[in-house]
Amino acid sequence: MTRVKICGITNMQDAMAAVEAGADALGFVFAESPRRVDALAVSAIVEELPDSVLTVGVFAGQSVDQVIGIMERTDLNFMQVHGTIDLALADSPWGIMRAVRVKSADDIEAAKSDPLVALADAVVLDSHVEGVMGGSGRTFDWDLAVNARALGKPIVLAGGLTPDNVVSAIRRVSPYAVDVSSGVEISPGKKDHEKIREFIRNVRECE
Repeated sequence: MTRVKICGITNMQDAMAAVEAGADALGFVFAESPRRVDALAVSAIVEELPDSVLTVGVFAGQSVDQVIGIMERTDLNFMQVHGTIDLALADSPWGIMRAVRVKSADDIEAAKSDPLVALADAVVLDSHVEGVMGGSGRTFDWDLAVNARALGKPIVLAGGLTPDNVVSAIRRVSPYAVDVSSGVEISPGKKDHEKIREFIRNVRECE
């Protein structure tokens, strides 16, 4: 079964809509982004979620102390790590999802020597858009995602997924999970609940 992560959650209403639609995981962005949230708001949301839903904090550029502080305050399950970060995080008690921005085969090749990829529980493949960490709404060459199986990690496919293209993406890549943010939004940080339902419905029907 392909898992579904709805990322860029900023409020309780969107979180509950995603859960009711059947999302397996929710992502909360703590890095610089129009979808950025604070730990207090996330804590309140997480308290209301069923235990079956995994929760992920998205980080880029924060110090180890900042990341650990947020993870402790929010009771999230996983940290999704973008960019350069201290490997001391590998000793933390939380799961790690390593984000890899993909533009060419060279990015997959470089990931093979990334020590955090080796330590990660899963690898998130996202589009490489200059100056944008994620949520760009742009796809990348999915054949590169197929090649990323050589990393030996579960693949979470992100980058420009929508209700209209997610079935094609799953058939091409067969990822462990798909990750959507902008593709189910009305505006950055505000989800379209019908698009969430359509996205998850299409994933399930694809199976």
